[in-house]
Amino acid sequence: MRDLVRGMSGSGDVRVIVAGNSARRRADHLDGAIIIRVPTFGVLASMPLTPTLPWELARAKPTLVHVQVPNPGAAFAIAMAGYRGPLVITHQSDTLGRKLLRHLADPFVREMMIRADRIIATSHRYLESSPELAPFKSKCRVIPMGINVAMEGDATTVESEKIVRQYGPRIVLAVGRLVGYKGFVYLIEAMSKVDATLLLAGTGPLERELKGAAHRFGVDRKVEFLGRVEHLQGYYRASSVFVLPSISRAEAFGLVQLEAMAAGLPVINTNLESGAPEISIDGVTGTTVAPADADGLARAINALLADTEMRRRMGEAGKIRALQEFAPDRMIRRTVELYEEVLAERRCGMSGENRTKAARQQRE
Repeated sequence: MRDLVRGMSGSGDVRVIVAGNSARRRADHLDGAIIIRVPTFGVLASMPLTPTLPWELARAKPTLVHVQVPNPGAAFAIAMAGYRGPLVITHQSDTLGRKLLRHLADPFVREMMIRADRIIATSHRYLESSPELAPFKSKCRVIPMGINVAMEGDATTVESEKIVRQYGPRIVLAVGRLVGYKGFVYLIEAMSKVDATLLLAGTGPLERELKGAAHRFGVDRKVEFLGRVEHLQGYYRASSVFVLPSISRAEAFGLVQLEAMAAGLPVINTNLESGAPEISIDGVTGTTVAPADADGLARAINALLADTEMRRRMGEAGKIRALQEFAPDRMIRRTVELYEEVLAERRCGMSGENRTKAARQQRE
């Protein structure tokens, strides 16, 4: 979102409405936009409770609204605000689990999806496998997320050298929230067959359980839990291999893969029905293994650690792919073009049904 806002700087009045981290409203100017942090009163099933969001949306009188989902609160706000203008949705992932919340929220979410002029999916694979997107394929467009990570600089080099001195030259890196679908327990198990150090950056509810798994598998000395890391560039530069061991399509894209690829790291990911294996390509920029397969992860890690030339080749291919195919400028351009397409249709007075038909024809 920040890259998108930066790319639109100077093109008009851009406002970003997000959940704040307190019960007070706050407005800031950043990257040419107004960032409005609405009051938040706790979290329910990972959804911030922001009761003033409908009022904030109505007050903005927007020309076009772009919503990131899953976001039941935004769907409710659009309905309550009575917004009927141009609407674009970026569908980051399906909503999985949370049956009680979905029982209450699904009618608002479905109405928002029906009303949307366009829906952005972040990968072809996720679009084809998503039951939530299936009824709306005719108005879906695939625009992968972009990545903008500066890896060069003396500070990054000094930091990476320090990390190598501390943990040794054979470093396996993984980054993400410590939650079940990330599959970190299988990566920890795999380390029992790998001669290297695993650095795991992130926090989450499964931290104690994962530390227990490291003890159970006898890899306490091989696994370092880094906690929250603000600047990862030095760790990417110091590592030999990056692993994304996710086990469910809740891992819709895996943006950290792009960060690793931009740093020239080969990536090991898993064969999910999502965009994750579409980002880093098996045999080209890394290796794809079956999900929930500790032995498969161990074999893939060992193969890369044993072959310096393969690591170099895949790392270079990954860097080129990340910087060319997933450049933020490309994402920004395609998104702005989509806005212009939607606004042009609205100016022509096309009905919702005709807009959907036009979208289908353009897709065909």
